[in-house]
Amino acid sequence: MKKNRTLSIILLTVCLGILAACGNTSEEPSAKPDDTSNQPQIERKPHSDNASNETEETETNPSNEEPDKESTELTKEQYLQKLNEMEEADRNGEAGTTTVELENQETERYEKWDAELNRIYGILKEKLSPEQMDQLKEEQRAWMEQRDEEAKKSSLAYQGGTMESLEYVATQASLTRERCYELVAKYME
Repeated sequence: MKKNRTLSIILLTVCLGILAACGNTSEEPSAKPDDTSNQPQIERKPHSDNASNETEETETNPSNEEPDKESTELTKEQYLQKLNEMEEADRNGEAGTTTVELENQETERYEKWDAELNRIYGILKEKLSPEQMDQLKEEQRAWMEQRDEEAKKSSLAYQGGTMESLEYVATQASLTRERCYELVAKYME
Protein backbone atom coordinates (compact mmCIF):
# COMPACT_ATOMS: atom_id res chain seq x y z
CA MET A 1 0.00 0.00 0.00
CA LYS A 2 2.80 2.36 0.89
CA LYS A 3 4.53 1.53 -2.41
CA ASN A 4 1.37 2.44 -4.38
CA ARG A 5 1.08 5.77 -2.60
CA THR A 6 4.74 6.60 -3.26
CA LEU A 7 4.41 5.55 -6.90
CA SER A 8 1.26 7.69 -7.30
CA ILE A 9 2.98 10.73 -5.79
CA ILE A 10 5.98 10.29 -8.10
CA LEU A 11 3.75 9.91 -11.19
CA LEU A 12 1.70 12.94 -10.18
CA THR A 13 4.86 15.00 -9.67
CA VAL A 14 6.25 13.94 -13.07
CA CYS A 15 2.95 14.77 -14.82
CA LEU A 16 2.79 18.19 -13.18
CA GLY A 17 6.41 18.83 -14.14
CA ILE A 18 5.69 17.94 -17.77
CA LEU A 19 2.58 20.12 -17.85
CA ALA A 20 4.45 23.03 -16.33
CA ALA A 21 7.28 22.62 -18.84
CA CYS A 22 4.82 22.69 -21.75
CA GLY A 23 3.83 26.22 -20.82
CA ASN A 24 7.42 27.50 -20.87
CA THR A 25 8.51 27.45 -24.49
CA SER A 26 11.47 29.41 -25.72
CA GLU A 27 10.02 29.68 -29.23
CA GLU A 28 8.36 32.92 -30.27
CA PRO A 29 4.70 32.60 -31.17
CA SER A 30 3.98 32.44 -34.87
CA ALA A 31 1.00 34.77 -34.62
CA LYS A 32 1.61 38.47 -34.20
CA PRO A 33 1.30 39.43 -30.51
CA ASP A 34 -1.55 41.70 -29.54
CA ASP A 35 0.72 44.43 -28.17
CA THR A 36 -1.23 47.64 -27.88
CA SER A 37 1.24 49.45 -25.65
CA ASN A 38 2.51 51.61 -28.54
CA GLN A 39 -0.95 52.35 -29.89
CA PRO A 40 -2.85 55.37 -28.65
CA GLN A 41 -5.65 54.47 -26.31
CA ILE A 42 -8.95 55.89 -27.46
CA GLU A 43 -11.62 56.13 -24.85
CA ARG A 44 -15.10 56.80 -26.12
CA LYS A 45 -17.86 57.46 -23.64
CA PRO A 46 -21.01 57.80 -25.70
CA HIS A 47 -23.20 58.45 -22.69
CA SER A 48 -21.20 61.29 -21.17
CA ASP A 49 -22.83 64.71 -21.47
CA ASN A 50 -19.50 66.54 -21.14
CA ALA A 51 -17.89 64.55 -23.93
CA SER A 52 -20.76 65.20 -26.33
CA ASN A 53 -20.70 68.92 -25.53
CA GLU A 54 -16.99 69.08 -26.28
CA THR A 55 -17.54 67.15 -29.50
CA GLU A 56 -20.30 69.49 -30.56
CA GLU A 57 -18.13 72.52 -29.92
CA THR A 58 -15.26 71.23 -32.03
CA GLU A 59 -17.50 70.10 -34.84
CA THR A 60 -19.58 73.24 -34.87
CA ASN A 61 -16.44 75.19 -35.60
CA PRO A 62 -14.86 73.27 -38.49
CA SER A 63 -11.13 73.41 -38.90
CA ASN A 64 -9.65 76.85 -39.34
CA GLU A 65 -7.69 75.61 -42.30
CA GLU A 66 -8.62 77.29 -45.52
CA PRO A 67 -9.76 74.76 -48.10
CA ASP A 68 -7.08 74.30 -50.71
CA LYS A 69 -7.65 75.95 -54.07
CA GLU A 70 -7.95 72.62 -55.83
CA SER A 71 -10.86 71.46 -53.69
CA THR A 72 -12.77 74.74 -54.02
CA GLU A 73 -12.67 74.43 -57.80
CA LEU A 74 -14.00 70.88 -57.93
CA THR A 75 -17.39 70.47 -59.54
CA LYS A 76 -20.23 68.56 -57.92
CA GLU A 77 -19.54 65.48 -60.07
CA GLN A 78 -15.82 65.58 -59.32
CA TYR A 79 -16.47 65.89 -55.60
CA LEU A 80 -18.96 63.01 -55.69
CA GLN A 81 -16.29 60.95 -57.48
CA LYS A 82 -13.82 61.82 -54.71
CA LEU A 83 -16.34 60.71 -52.06
CA ASN A 84 -17.00 57.49 -53.99
CA GLU A 85 -13.26 56.77 -54.03
CA MET A 86 -13.08 57.31 -50.27
CA GLU A 87 -16.01 54.95 -49.77
CA GLU A 88 -14.41 52.35 -52.06
CA ALA A 89 -11.20 52.56 -50.01
CA ASP A 90 -13.28 51.91 -46.88
CA ARG A 91 -14.83 48.82 -48.44
CA ASN A 92 -11.54 47.42 -49.71
CA GLY A 93 -9.65 47.98 -46.47
CA GLU A 94 -8.61 44.95 -44.47
CA ALA A 95 -11.00 44.32 -41.61
CA GLY A 96 -9.64 43.91 -38.11
CA THR A 97 -10.05 40.66 -36.25
CA THR A 98 -10.47 41.88 -32.68
CA THR A 99 -12.93 44.30 -31.19
CA VAL A 100 -10.10 46.73 -30.41
CA GLU A 101 -8.85 46.62 -34.02
CA LEU A 102 -12.38 47.07 -35.37
CA GLU A 103 -13.02 50.02 -33.06
CA ASN A 104 -9.73 51.65 -34.08
CA GLN A 105 -10.62 51.19 -37.75
CA GLU A 106 -14.07 52.69 -37.26
CA THR A 107 -12.57 55.58 -35.31
CA GLU A 108 -10.14 56.26 -38.16
CA ARG A 109 -13.01 56.00 -40.66
CA TYR A 110 -15.09 58.44 -38.62
CA GLU A 111 -12.19 60.90 -38.34
CA LYS A 112 -11.53 60.67 -42.08
CA TRP A 113 -15.16 61.36 -42.99
CA ASP A 114 -15.43 64.10 -40.36
CA ALA A 115 -12.35 65.82 -41.82
CA GLU A 116 -13.91 65.59 -45.27
CA LEU A 117 -17.19 67.00 -43.93
CA ASN A 118 -15.25 69.93 -42.46
CA ARG A 119 -13.53 70.46 -45.83
CA ILE A 120 -16.88 70.50 -47.61
CA TYR A 121 -18.27 72.87 -44.99
CA GLY A 122 -15.29 75.20 -45.54
CA ILE A 123 -15.84 75.20 -49.30
CA LEU A 124 -19.53 75.94 -48.84
CA LYS A 125 -18.65 78.77 -46.47
CA GLU A 126 -16.87 80.49 -49.36
CA LYS A 127 -19.52 79.74 -51.98
CA LEU A 128 -22.83 80.29 -50.18
CA SER A 129 -24.48 83.59 -49.39
CA PRO A 130 -24.56 84.66 -45.72
CA GLU A 131 -28.26 83.76 -45.49
CA GLN A 132 -27.68 80.30 -46.94
CA MET A 133 -24.71 79.82 -44.65
CA ASP A 134 -26.76 80.73 -41.57
CA GLN A 135 -29.37 78.19 -42.63
CA LEU A 136 -26.66 75.56 -43.18
CA LYS A 137 -25.19 76.25 -39.72
CA GLU A 138 -28.58 75.61 -38.12
CA GLU A 139 -29.05 72.45 -40.19
CA GLN A 140 -25.57 71.28 -39.22
CA ARG A 141 -26.18 71.78 -35.50
CA ALA A 142 -29.47 69.88 -35.71
CA TRP A 143 -27.81 67.14 -37.75
CA MET A 144 -25.01 66.72 -35.18
CA GLU A 145 -27.53 66.26 -32.38
CA GLN A 146 -29.47 63.77 -34.49
CA ARG A 147 -26.26 61.88 -35.40
CA ASP A 148 -25.25 61.55 -31.75
CA GLU A 149 -28.75 60.45 -30.71
CA GLU A 150 -28.88 57.81 -33.46
CA ALA A 151 -25.40 56.55 -32.55
CA LYS A 152 -26.41 56.30 -28.90
CA LYS A 153 -29.65 54.52 -29.81
CA SER A 154 -27.77 52.02 -32.01
CA SER A 155 -25.17 51.34 -29.35
CA LEU A 156 -27.81 50.65 -26.69
CA ALA A 157 -28.50 47.33 -28.43
CA TYR A 158 -25.09 46.26 -27.06
CA GLN A 159 -25.35 48.09 -23.74
CA GLY A 160 -22.69 46.92 -21.33
CA GLY A 161 -20.96 44.78 -23.94
CA THR A 162 -17.71 45.18 -25.81
CA MET A 163 -19.55 46.05 -29.01
CA GLU A 164 -21.30 49.10 -27.53
CA SER A 165 -18.55 51.64 -28.23
CA LEU A 166 -17.79 50.02 -31.61
CA GLU A 167 -21.41 50.40 -32.70
CA TYR A 168 -21.47 54.00 -31.48
CA VAL A 169 -18.44 55.09 -33.51
CA ALA A 170 -19.45 52.97 -36.54
CA THR A 171 -22.85 54.67 -36.63
CA GLN A 172 -21.22 58.10 -36.33
CA ALA A 173 -18.90 57.26 -39.23
CA SER A 174 -21.73 56.05 -41.46
CA LEU A 175 -23.94 59.04 -40.72
CA THR A 176 -21.04 61.45 -41.31
CA ARG A 177 -20.32 59.78 -44.65
CA GLU A 178 -23.99 60.18 -45.62
CA ARG A 179 -23.90 63.84 -44.57
CA CYS A 180 -20.91 64.48 -46.86
CA TYR A 181 -22.87 63.14 -49.83
CA GLU A 182 -25.95 65.11 -48.76
CA LEU A 183 -24.12 68.46 -48.55
CA VAL A 184 -22.38 67.95 -51.89
CA ALA A 185 -25.64 66.97 -53.60
CA LYS A 186 -27.65 69.80 -52.07
CA TYR A 187 -25.26 72.77 -52.12
CA MET A 188 -22.47 72.26 -54.65
CA GLU A 189 -22.83 73.29 -58.26
